[in-house]
Amino acid sequence: MDTLLDFFTQTALGHPVWMWAAFLGIVLTLLVFDLGFLNRKDHEIGVRESLRLTGVYVTIALLFGVWVWNSLGSDPGMDYFTAYLIELSLSIDNLFVISMIFAYYGVPRQYQHRVLFWGIIGVIVMRGILIGVGSAVVHRFEWVLLIFAAFLIFTGLKMLLAKDDDENRIEDSAFLKFLQKHLRVTPFLHGHKFFVREKGMDSLTGWVATPLFLALVTVEVADLIFAVDSVPAVLAITNNTFVVYTSNIFAVVGLRAMYFAVAAIIHRFHYMKYALAVILMFIGTKAFIAEFAGFKLPPVLSLGITLTLLASGIIFSMIKTRKEAEAVVQAALKGESVVHIGPKPEDGPKSPPVVQDT
Repeated sequence: MDTLLDFFTQTALGHPVWMWAAFLGIVLTLLVFDLGFLNRKDHEIGVRESLRLTGVYVTIALLFGVWVWNSLGSDPGMDYFTAYLIELSLSIDNLFVISMIFAYYGVPRQYQHRVLFWGIIGVIVMRGILIGVGSAVVHRFEWVLLIFAAFLIFTGLKMLLAKDDDENRIEDSAFLKFLQKHLRVTPFLHGHKFFVREKGMDSLTGWVATPLFLALVTVEVADLIFAVDSVPAVLAITNNTFVVYTSNIFAVVGLRAMYFAVAAIIHRFHYMKYALAVILMFIGTKAFIAEFAGFKLPPVLSLGITLTLLASGIIFSMIKTRKEAEAVVQAALKGESVVHIGPKPEDGPKSPPVVQDT
């Protein structure tokens, strides 16, 4: 008993092991409750169900932030909420990509939750590695933070100047082409299975991936690419590894739950990229000001500016897409074909037939 108590009171990455264990316990409990109770059977998640689940995740994330505030102090608490907001806002772009991935592979809505759920497991591991390595490097070589800051400013400028036509197409991905070339994949979906046993003339010949597995891998790669932006952004706010990791995971988990509600109106957030670009440049500039001017913006000011930029982006995006949205509604009421708003989905494979294994 004493040995176990000693283990949990030891320090890991600047904080007691019991704090890390408590956080992971909360996240894993939520995931088990999600898949084991709420979504045991494949079904199409509606907007109302998505919002309810999102409300649960966001409430728990905010309560955890209050606990961080009370346990670690007001500055780490404020940094947690700022990092949570930034990760949440930066991940909106990821939702665009996820929706295009599902369209490209023809994944039916009743199986999309399964892909997102198992994708979270990968996020927990990959973000942990990235944040752990990034925090260790920043602690040892503080000047690396300036490289992160310059990268954020460059990324923000690139987002501001980029045109919609400049966005990469999913089918042009070198990684996807590699998978399709070296991985045996069935031509059809087999329910919610990621792998099935291929049947030969006389017997089973081996395991074969399904298009659902390719969708999962592509979503994971997309998240890894987005993490290259979001992790340095949060590390530029605080080098508290516990705050960085917990805010990241809670934001990603909450946004995945929000996907089915946001997917219906995702085109209305098309112009959010301008606000996200300014947020990235603000974070990068803040790091340079702190280094060369010796002035560090108070956490409460950083949170306020982030909230203002985020709200401005949402309002601007809603105004810019209002007329197009009204046109869609009017066309639907008249029974006319509905025009597309925002970025067009990738021209991928047709929705593959679903084979229900017996």
